[in-house]
Order: sequence, then C-alpha cells, then structure tokens
Amino acid sequence: MNIPHARPRFDYPPFPMNYLAHLWLTEQAGLPLAGAVLGDMVHGRLDGHFPRELERSIRLHRRVDVVTDAHPLVAAARTRFGPGARRYAGIVLDVVYDHCLARDWQRYHPQSLAEFARAAATAVCAEREGFVLAGRGAPSSWRMHRLLRSYANPRGIDLAQRRTARWLKKPEGLIEAGRDWREHAAAATDDLPQLLEDLGTAARRFAEEE
Repeated sequence: MNIPHARPRFDYPPFPMNYLAHLWLTEQAGLPLAGAVLGDMVHGRLDGHFPRELERSIRLHRRVDVVTDAHPLVAAARTRFGPGARRYAGIVLDVVYDHCLARDWQRYHPQSLAEFARAAATAVCAEREGFVLAGRGAPSSWRMHRLLRSYANPRGIDLAQRRTARWLKKPEGLIEAGRDWREHAAAATDDLPQLLEDLGTAARRFAEEE
C-alpha cells in the first residue's frame, strides 16, 4: 500500500453525529459501511492510505456532504434559521434529518431500524484495519447500535446536540440554534423523500464512476 507523504489528519468527530443517513447511502452504493463513520474522522488527502474500497467509501461520504450542502431543499431549510443561528444550521439539520429518517425508517428500508442498526454496527466495527490506519480503535458494536437507534427518540437528538456543542469554542451558540429543532423537523420530514432520492442517485452514480 502506498502511503503519501502528506497523510490525512484523523480526528474523532463530535459523537454522536448523523451516521444513519450516511450508512443508508453507503449501503445504496455497495461500499464498506465503515467509510460512513471514517468520513467524519479523516481529513486531508487520502491517495492510497486506506484499502481501495474503504477509501472510496470515505470519498463517498465527502461527496454526500458536498451534494447535501448544495441541495436546494437544504439551502432553503437553512434560511428558516434566524441570522444568529444560521451558522449552526448545518449541524442542527444533520441530526434532524437523521431523526426524521429513523422515525419513518420503514418507509425507506426493508429491515427494521433495530435490524439495520445491529447489522451496520457489526459491519463498521469489524473494519478494524481502517480504524487502525486512522490511528484509532474501532468503536464498540453495542455503542454504535445504541447510537443508531437513539436517532428515533427526541431525547437522543437533544443529547446529540449537547454532546456536539461541547466540541465548539462557543457551545451556547449551537445549543441556542438547536433549541427549536422540533419546529424544523416538520419541514425536514416533508423534504426527506426528495432529498434521499437525490442523495441516493448521487451515491449510486459515485459507485459507478470507477
């Protein structure tokens, strides 16, 4: 395996993050599910640092983030935040979309959320080589499983935002921006079918590129 001179930087993200939609999209693309998690940990150039298919999965995560940020429905959703809260809108919307996906999971996947969470957690945590290359240990399967299921519970979203805020220099900004996340959830629920259809198309096209 060729290791580039400028290695990517590895950071654990604020935990929990919006892994559910990323896992769903990675499955759509037929790529290793661990990339859905490592994509939030690995920054900078890749260039052969990881096994090929895992690296493609990490690149997919990045592509999904770009497509999501540029999507008209997401851009419109950000405008529904006040000027002071708008800088945190992306973080809030990430977990809101995962909440809406978890809540209506049977609409989007043949497995139950519990079954998918268990299988996805097992697949992610089995990819130990990728986490070792990232300078980290793989997350525990039970914790990942519990995390994915927690997205369906409003208390899980409140907790996700509080934990994420601890990583920010001004945590009160995110806490304030996310205080009314339930009001944004109604519009997010309406937007989600089209958003997921477009993201799923982007993920499958990415998988066909090579």
